[in-house]
Amino acid sequence: MKKYDAVIIGFGKGGKTLAGFLAGKGQNVALIEKSDKMYGGTCINVGCIPSKKLVDSTKVLKNKRLDNVEAKEKFYAESIDNKNALIGALRGKNYEMLASKDTVTVYDGTGSFVSKNVVNVENNGENIQIEGEKIFINTGSTTIIPDIKGISESKHVYTSTSLMELKELPKKLTVIGAGYIGLEFASMYSEFGSEVTVIDMADRLMPREDEEIAERVKAILEAKGIKFLLKSKIEEISDRNDKGYVKISGEMGENEVESDAILVAIGRKPNTDGLNLEAAGVKTDERGAVAVDETLKTTADNIWAMGDVKGGLQFTYISLDDFRIIRDNVYGNGNRTVNDRNVIPYSVFINPPLSRVGMTEKEAIEKGYEVKTGKLEAMAIPKGKIEGVTDGLLKTVVDAKTDKILGCTLLCNTSHEMINVVAAAIKAEQKYTFLRDMLFTHPTMTEALNDLFGSVK
Repeated sequence: MKKYDAVIIGFGKGGKTLAGFLAGKGQNVALIEKSDKMYGGTCINVGCIPSKKLVDSTKVLKNKRLDNVEAKEKFYAESIDNKNALIGALRGKNYEMLASKDTVTVYDGTGSFVSKNVVNVENNGENIQIEGEKIFINTGSTTIIPDIKGISESKHVYTSTSLMELKELPKKLTVIGAGYIGLEFASMYSEFGSEVTVIDMADRLMPREDEEIAERVKAILEAKGIKFLLKSKIEEISDRNDKGYVKISGEMGENEVESDAILVAIGRKPNTDGLNLEAAGVKTDERGAVAVDETLKTTADNIWAMGDVKGGLQFTYISLDDFRIIRDNVYGNGNRTVNDRNVIPYSVFINPPLSRVGMTEKEAIEKGYEVKTGKLEAMAIPKGKIEGVTDGLLKTVVDAKTDKILGCTLLCNTSHEMINVVAAAIKAEQKYTFLRDMLFTHPTMTEALNDLFGSVK
């Protein structure tokens, strides 16, 4: 049995970065990945990068001003090809980056625990076992498939992964779930030219977001032609006449939605099936995520977990920070923990993108803060007018007693870039006047922060 200083199960952001770091220290590392289509992890292959590449293609499509359906369908097929070419290149680069190192061995196959130090790797019926002094779980997450009658039998049901492989643009797309993933895909496919219907049991969009912002998102998406069927329960999915049909019930009684493609987007869950965690003494929490402490150590003293598999926020940059925490605690001075992550910005790539950091006004009040707020319409931003993207609303929440920024939500052009500036100011514990009076280049979207924070009262 071959022995390694470290065995990493999963080729995701945290795992691959850790493998490179350990190789640089001269350690022998085994990296296990069950699919040769997943080198580099979820983000590169089936998540952030391919979806944002397609989002970028919709902007190109808008500039082309293609009016007829055939031209749009051809452009969509070309966009899928371009996305696949990009992903293939990135995947290959990620593989070679590690496989070319003398101290890294990449194992193709499914990893599962035999004991807390021994991992079995199964590939096409063949099994080998390897031993690791330290073991790191980085197996990511997988799409949740709800228990709906007919969902497994339908040939028109897709996940976010499989939908992006579809070369033919669906004329009618039904999205099950109005969460962040569902809204991103609804926005994107609407831009490509699909007729999009979104179904959800909730009574409003984005219940965790500021209500005014969420209503603005709904209005913007409806203006693109997206139809929302909220407070609706899905009773059954069936196929007939080469179409998929989603039967729903709600306040308006029963209804049926005809679809060329049905996207399941109700969320993702930690990917722990088949790991045989019990054999290693690794416990999971009530949601099925690998249980970890503040340093990401599991209930086994030589095993850590990083990325989506441990639950919590499912962002690539969280996985990268998980690596930093493990690097500092397992191989460094032990200064970093998950408790240091008190400022985490995020973006939802609808058009225009929604980005947020910190609390909403409602959350701040519920936590006992006395607040001041600021608000700015996106149409007031010169750079937005230059680029022809004027939809949206910007809001911020400030502690009235200390003038510290409690939170900020930006629904506007390039908000995914702007939010990082606000996050940095919050992390540095600056008062809102810091951004109000900051010198920004002109014309830029970021200079709108002058006006947003200048409106605080």
